[in-house]
Amino acid sequence: MSDERDPQDDELNWVDLEGDDTSEHQDTDDQVQEHAVIPAAASLPERLYLLPIHNRPFFPAQVQPLVINRERWDETIERVDNTPHHTVGLAFVGETGVESLGWQDFPEVGTAVMVHKLQRDPQQVQFIAQGMRRFKIERWLSKKAPFLVEVSYPREPVDANDDETRAYAMALINGIKELLPINPLYGEELKHYLNRFSPHEPSPLTDFAAAITSAQGAELQDVLTTLPVVLRMQKVLPLLRKEIEVAQLQSEISEQVNAQMEQRQREFFLREQLKVIQRELGISKDDRENDVDTFRARLKEKEVPQRVKERIDEELDKLSVLETGSPEYGTTRNYLDWLTNVPWGVTSTDHLDLGHARKVLDRDHDGLKDVKERIVEFLAEGTFKGDVGGSILLLVGPPGVGKTSVGRSIAEALGRKFYRFSVGGMRDEAEIKGHRRTYIGAMPGKLVQALKEVEVENPVIMLDEIDKMGQSFQGDPASALLEVLDPEQNVDFLDHYLDVRLDLSKVLFVCTANTLDSIPGPLLDRMEQIRLSGYIAEEKLAIARNHLWPKLLKRDKIPRKRIQLSNAALRQVIEGYAREAGVRQLEKQLHRIVRKAAVKLLESEQASVSVTVKNLEEFLGAPIFRKEKVMKGAGVVTGLAWTSMGGATLSIEAGRVHRLDRGFKLTGQLGDVMKESANIAYSFVQGHMAEYGADPSYFESSFVHVHVPEGATPKDGPSAGVTMTTALLSLARNEPIKRNLAMTGELTLTGHVLPVGGIREKVIAARRSDIFEVILPEANRRDYDELPDYLKDGMTVHFASQYKDVARVVFEDRG
Repeated sequence: MSDERDPQDDELNWVDLEGDDTSEHQDTDDQVQEHAVIPAAASLPERLYLLPIHNRPFFPAQVQPLVINRERWDETIERVDNTPHHTVGLAFVGETGVESLGWQDFPEVGTAVMVHKLQRDPQQVQFIAQGMRRFKIERWLSKKAPFLVEVSYPREPVDANDDETRAYAMALINGIKELLPINPLYGEELKHYLNRFSPHEPSPLTDFAAAITSAQGAELQDVLTTLPVVLRMQKVLPLLRKEIEVAQLQSEISEQVNAQMEQRQREFFLREQLKVIQRELGISKDDRENDVDTFRARLKEKEVPQRVKERIDEELDKLSVLETGSPEYGTTRNYLDWLTNVPWGVTSTDHLDLGHARKVLDRDHDGLKDVKERIVEFLAEGTFKGDVGGSILLLVGPPGVGKTSVGRSIAEALGRKFYRFSVGGMRDEAEIKGHRRTYIGAMPGKLVQALKEVEVENPVIMLDEIDKMGQSFQGDPASALLEVLDPEQNVDFLDHYLDVRLDLSKVLFVCTANTLDSIPGPLLDRMEQIRLSGYIAEEKLAIARNHLWPKLLKRDKIPRKRIQLSNAALRQVIEGYAREAGVRQLEKQLHRIVRKAAVKLLESEQASVSVTVKNLEEFLGAPIFRKEKVMKGAGVVTGLAWTSMGGATLSIEAGRVHRLDRGFKLTGQLGDVMKESANIAYSFVQGHMAEYGADPSYFESSFVHVHVPEGATPKDGPSAGVTMTTALLSLARNEPIKRNLAMTGELTLTGHVLPVGGIREKVIAARRSDIFEVILPEANRRDYDELPDYLKDGMTVHFASQYKDVARVVFEDRG
């Protein structure tokens, strides 16, 4: 029973007797004793005011405090209080809300109760209700509140001496006695009530048994409506047995929970006693002593510099006097945890074997011959020096060419630990140099975290995407790296969190970048550059066959014999679906083939799937790239360009729009530098028309339009100067270039051809487009000579220092 109001109607609810004081309990008992004999029907009124009850029916055997809403039922209570009999009818209306309650919602049978100790509060009315008799509504006198009815008090046929009645009565009494010890909700008051009942009074006993159960309101109303006592007992006894079973189950659960709690409490007390005993005997120490011993033990195998050792001793002394629950204790403990985890003086032995290094590099990478040689040279230098620390390598190249994997191979060749973290998008210099310890959540920088993880002072640390660092109000990480990547300064690197000098000179730093443009000059000056250019088709073929394809099959656990990919199909994948400088797109296309082949293997139950040129489109669809012919015609020239994705061919078109007046127009989303090159080319051609065999008056009456196709792609740089000049001269001479020829070079207004960058990428781009004759600036001859032989094989290269050298090759002029 609860003292809370029903949330739906807030009208009439039970009040828990257990929450009252002793005097109120005594008053209730007095009322029970005073009305122990139920009045006869003749002493009860024939007319009753009705009050609805929502939780559960009220039985004649009950004496219970009730609370009702004064605003709603004050008039009814006032009229009942003015009657000489002080009797009101309680009727169970279920879940019906107050607003929608009508006379038709009241049941035919209810309980007449006598009102005792009526108390009015501003919001509610309290009284003690003593159940008297069942009533039956005979006629409605008022169908609106206050509800008034004319009632009768039906007889309850019973033979108290009947054996069946006595047997049911004894069963009810035994059930109630069985329920009382296991359910604490029933107190001493119920024991007094039980002592009043006997088998000779079966009707009130049955009602009392029903009242103490937690059955649903509808079931209890059915019991209230049933007049024959034996039939009523038959309905109440199952409800009582169910209540006993629920109470027993609840008691068992409580016993289990209490037993578990007692066991845990017992274990806790025993552990605490054991700690005290061990501490008294000197066997164990408290948490603070354990922390101090742990930190000192970490330093036994390390060669800690004297200045760092002094700092650690100071912090340990502070830790030993701090309370373990204080915030400063946690801060100091975390600081010592980091300070003692740094591998002071712990280094790994370098494996400076050139043969082993070549084997590792050749195993992990196909192609990149010049890069491998550069790394071997770097290791050979370290062999004589006895150490390769203090060097900072910068691997520059397009995405997907293997910069990160080269860094891993360097670490494996040296036998060093490898740690990689990306600085791309980093905006906070604290990521590099750590936070001040005064900040909440302060941590050391990434470099200290790296040393803690690898547990040596001389790992290979890769700073990935160094060209993509940002700046913000929190600092400039690129500037913070100046100290890290300077061999003269990183001997005494200062992390803001540790606040002690740290030697990073033994670390081999390997950085990666796609371009050099966004790297600050001072930072770039501290690094030694190694360029990784894009791959040609032959190199991609070897990489796919030796690395990508086996890796994909191994990852998906598919035997090689089940999916067979021909070399011709693989070459078609490279040329038709993956022409980028790296091999990431190639790996994605091969993965598509593996996925679709796996579906075929499962659905058709084939033993194997063969992928050839003929059925390749079933796996990858139509080719993304078609075999493009080099554009030809008067005013059309192929140039060579460098992008962050590698080299590319660039067709430049020049055409005469009309002859009404002179003019010059540029299109193709060109940058400022490229526009300047176009203007220089236009001016140079106009000034040297006769010298190069063109009509001097051609441009005087011609509106010329120069266009660089793929206008959606931004293009900039000076290296198209020679190409644009050749296109304009071809237009003026009306002489197309009849062979596959590409060129690059910057042109000055006086006709000098200046050197450009990206020669390797441009040569690869020409070979990829089946162009084997190129024109390069004379000043780039050294760059071309350093290219590997497989790139120069079959190439015809002309070097030009003046534009007349270019014209001589293109137009086969003798002058």
